[in-house]
Amino acid sequence: MEPLNTTPSSRTSPASRHAHAAEADLVVEGGRLVTPEGVRDGAVVIRDGRVDALVAPGDPLPSGPRLDARGRYVLPGLIDSHVHFRTPGLEHKETWEHGSRAALAGGVTTVLDMPNTRPPSLDAKSMRAKAALIAGRSYVDHRFHMGADPDHPEVLADLDPAVATSAKAFMAGHHTAPVVFREAHQLEAAFAAAARGNVRLVLHAEDQHVFDLLDSRGGDPESYDAYEPHRPRSGAIVAVAKVVHLARTHGTKVHVLHVSSAEETDLLAAAAAEGLPITFEVTGHHLSFTDHDTARRGPRTRLSPAIRAPRDRERLWQAVLSGEAATVGSDHAPHTVEEKNRPPAEAPPGLPGVQELAVSVWTGLLTRGIDADSAAAHLARLMGTGPADLFGLAGKGRLTVGADADLALLDPAARWQLSARHVQSLCGWSAYEGWMFTGRFTTVVTGGRVAWDLARGTVGEPRGRWLPGPAGPAPELAEAALPAMRDRELEGAAR
Repeated sequence: MEPLNTTPSSRTSPASRHAHAAEADLVVEGGRLVTPEGVRDGAVVIRDGRVDALVAPGDPLPSGPRLDARGRYVLPGLIDSHVHFRTPGLEHKETWEHGSRAALAGGVTTVLDMPNTRPPSLDAKSMRAKAALIAGRSYVDHRFHMGADPDHPEVLADLDPAVATSAKAFMAGHHTAPVVFREAHQLEAAFAAAARGNVRLVLHAEDQHVFDLLDSRGGDPESYDAYEPHRPRSGAIVAVAKVVHLARTHGTKVHVLHVSSAEETDLLAAAAAEGLPITFEVTGHHLSFTDHDTARRGPRTRLSPAIRAPRDRERLWQAVLSGEAATVGSDHAPHTVEEKNRPPAEAPPGLPGVQELAVSVWTGLLTRGIDADSAAAHLARLMGTGPADLFGLAGKGRLTVGADADLALLDPAARWQLSARHVQSLCGWSAYEGWMFTGRFTTVVTGGRVAWDLARGTVGEPRGRWLPGPAGPAPELAEAALPAMRDRELEGAAR
């Protein structure tokens, strides 16, 4: 696909017939560059799929095709470290092609996918097979969180970092969790093994025993205004307290996902201030909605953990603005409309969100009076350096010389209303339908090539890669692994 504003003359003029080394593959000029050192005007010179130079206004630029970024923030390609693209086994909800297109539309060029598919990814062999299934189908680069298996926690001690550096553990079950750490000794064994293997545990931190106790006194919710009290904050608070204790005991690196309440946030911030290796994520939907929305809108914001009170949302925003939150993630977890329209006790939790995440956070930042340069810096930290550093994503999340040439161009003042026709996810719906957003991604570059062009309504080729881990390139993907993967079906794996 040709870059925007590239004309034949820019390729054939006398200036472009210099030595090959002098010509850029792409020059992104006129934008406001969001770098780790600050936000400033300038141009990005791209060669061989990497950022070759950041050039100040007025300094000479090499010849080569141009991309006009005037009036745009030039962000590093964003990272969503919490998606469920439903491959393998659940492609009726989402396909990797649709999910990765939705990512591009939201300025996201790298994703970390969760393990609860059919079958779930509970070992290196299944993860290599999953990568083989995705090869040639992804529009974005990707890594995987492996699933932590309560029956085999020892796997975490010997996990090849080329395959994964993180593992997802569910401390509570719901409709679709594949395996759950129900017993204290299983969870402690996983923390100990992860510490030995230098694996970061990413946690769904709600306590199943708390929920079982509450369920023993009451039945399933019959309406959506009863949903949040059915799965209250107490389950999350108890779970986070256990996580803090185990991290202190074993020194395990921990990242707590989709924190939903003020009390969890306070506990996790205090643990981090103590020096424990604990970080946490806030989701776009917990920053956007409250339990009033769930009572009114029903299944579209029926989530796990539940959406909570306005005071919780405000505490989560404080964590975002203060730097207490390390990342924001979408928890992109699509279901079909038919599945979501089941009765409250049966409707699966989850919503699509990778496309909406960055613009919803951007809109929220501006609404709270944050100036545009500061908002851009927040976004680049929460969806750039934060997840890149946590999960060892070399070359990602920073607009700096030598980094991968992944860029997201944001029109900071565009006002637009999301409708179902904008949704790139296979499910075809969004909890944000009808929302007026400020800010829109107009162009996304991956590996130095334009991959998403809003004005033209075009998308590039699916060149996304399974990213190598710190131990080197990912192992060769053996076709022989695929039949065994398909045979290894575990009941109930999904979100």
